[in-house]
Amino acid sequence: MQEEIEDQDEGAVEIAIVGDMTENGADLTDKLLSVPQGGECIIYFDSPGGSPYCALSLMNLIVMREVQATGIVTGECSSAALWPLAACVRRVVTPYSVLLFHPMRWQSEESVQLAEAAEWARHFAHLEGKMDQLLADMFGAAQDDIEKWVRPGTYVSGPEFAAAGLAELVDVVKLAQEFRERQSQV
Repeated sequence: MQEEIEDQDEGAVEIAIVGDMTENGADLTDKLLSVPQGGECIIYFDSPGGSPYCALSLMNLIVMREVQATGIVTGECSSAALWPLAACVRRVVTPYSVLLFHPMRWQSEESVQLAEAAEWARHFAHLEGKMDQLLADMFGAAQDDIEKWVRPGTYVSGPEFAAAGLAELVDVVKLAQEFRERQSQV
């Protein structure tokens, strides 16, 4: 299995989405832009999410630049981090991967006037409705199936995600054993 991943992705740019995407948005954008148009990359995910706008931007870069991304959930891929994962043409999880699906959360740390708050509420309601459908479309799943996880909010294990047909499940214990065997033969 490890050889399959290495053979398919040899020479691919490697990018790690770790921690809050909002804090790393500019760096992640630069790294995605370093992948040639139509090129390959491997994106490792261990992120609780972040700004939905940052996530949308990363997803759009992957799609619009036709990047052949393999997404590997090495730890957590939750909340907004799900959108760039959904844009990957290949998705890999382990039995220990965790994905949190939940409704979009309204967060504002700014002091705003009533008119601006009302406009944000209108925009938020529109955005929330569109985002669940977008996520389902990008995963190639029925919205009802994704909606079962989103509301009220569900931690989905790697095996559950793979069983839904949304990723490949890789047995890391078997990979480690295969690696040790190869090393002992050297």
